Amino acid sequence: MRTPFICGNWKMYKTVSEALAFLDAAKGLVAGAAGVEVGIGAPATALKSLADAARGSNIRIGGENCHWEKEGAFTGEISVPMLVEAGCAFVIVGHSERRQYFGETNETVNRKVKAALAGGLAVIMCCGETLGEREAGRTGAVVTDHVKNGLAGLTPAEMTKVVVAYEPVWAIGTGRTATPGQAQEAHAVIRELLAGMFGDQTAEATRIQYGGSVKPENVEEIMAQPDVDGALVGGASLKPDSFAKLVNFRA
Repeated sequence: MRTPFICGNWKMYKTVSEALAFLDAAKGLVAGAAGVEVGIGAPATALKSLADAARGSNIRIGGENCHWEKEGAFTGEISVPMLVEAGCAFVIVGHSERRQYFGETNETVNRKVKAALAGGLAVIMCCGETLGEREAGRTGAVVTDHVKNGLAGLTPAEMTKVVVAYEPVWAIGTGRTATPGQAQEAHAVIRELLAGMFGDQTAEATRIQYGGSVKPENVEEIMAQPDVDGALVGGASLKPDSFAKLVNFRA
């Protein structure tokens, strides 16, 4: 049985003081969530403070990006050892905004996935199509491209530390959400791909999150789909009450 993973992705929101105020309010609201893994992907400046403050709670803290090198002349980047030292448990890689604005490719995503796993971090690897690609009937092809190349060269053992996040780009921050049926269809494609790459047992064990305008009003219906194992949440994760409702979707 796959444990659902509800993870906030704060993007470029929250100063350290704002992040700590959120955590202080959220810890008690999500403490009773049974059978659900809880995470927050936060800006780099807040990671150490958040990780320290989250100790003893059921909230794991992760980075929103990493570089594939351990160190070097890469101005403005953050390495896996830096994230580990800050107290991170995981890192998000390949988010559509990283692909769109910062030139992330399947090759760099793959290098980051491997570096994160080698450095001891779990990984959320994102994939998903744009509106134009969906309208052109290319959803399956795009998702296949992202998954096959982003996870190329991994072993089944390494895949136990990877979560795949399906995020239709047209549904991120737009208020538009893939229907539960659309989400399930894409998630089923991903699970079939994973079976071909890593075997049925690994595919069945791998969690696949949905990301794209998830909110308290629709999370229960989305999570009811057989191949949806969690949510990677942007805007609705920025307020403690809203985030807690997502985490407690079974309540």
